[in-house]
Amino acid sequence: MSPRPSLISLESAAPFARRHIGPDPAEQAHMLAFLGYETLGDLLYAAIPDTIRTTKPLDLPAPLSEVGVREVLAGMAERNNAMVPMIGLGYHGTVTPAVIRRNVLEDPSWYTAYTPYQPEISQGRLEALLNFQTMVSDLCGLPTANASLLDEATAAAESMTLVRRANRKNISRRFVVDADCLPQTIAVVETRAEAMGLAVEVVDVYNDLPTDDMAGVLIQYPGASGRVVDPRPVIRAAHEAGA
Repeated sequence: MSPRPSLISLESAAPFARRHIGPDPAEQAHMLAFLGYETLGDLLYAAIPDTIRTTKPLDLPAPLSEVGVREVLAGMAERNNAMVPMIGLGYHGTVTPAVIRRNVLEDPSWYTAYTPYQPEISQGRLEALLNFQTMVSDLCGLPTANASLLDEATAAAESMTLVRRANRKNISRRFVVDADCLPQTIAVVETRAEAMGLAVEVVDVYNDLPTDDMAGVLIQYPGASGRVVDPRPVIRAAHEAGA
């Protein structure tokens, strides 16, 4: 029986390029010879001007372990002044349970690099969105569910865009927004509508809803004032008006 290999012998000492699709040593030598160089080092020295080349070792601090880095970052964070937020109007503190934080936001399989160019955080984000859509579909009993968007205001603007594109028969350029929506939501909707050539009309939809000529209606539930009103009569009236 052959002796057990040492740990060092198991480590790959091959150059980085050998682990990926690219020129082999013979092809590299041919390419370098064509350019008039013997080694990659010679090519690099010729390509990098002396004016930007470092002539002395970098003055870097000693490396730290993960625990050490966390301690340094925690010390920096303690220098911040944690103020009590008073903005309100939809901006409020949230609680992320530890199990969600660890298994969703901090899942190592989502941000550990297994490709040479980037950690796969984009793949993790896509999987998280798929889980979110599946949960929404199960909870609401819907055949489809949209993915989460940046914030409530962005979602409202995208909803207006979807309403406009989905109902081609309705040629109205007026989009009605409930006055009890958050002000930042109304502002984003108005900005997006301007680029689309739509006219946003902000009204109290429970008392002053137009009876005709509107592409759609945006209702916030509960309202920015905290008001909870049954929106079904408004929805029926909007559908009867062609929205």
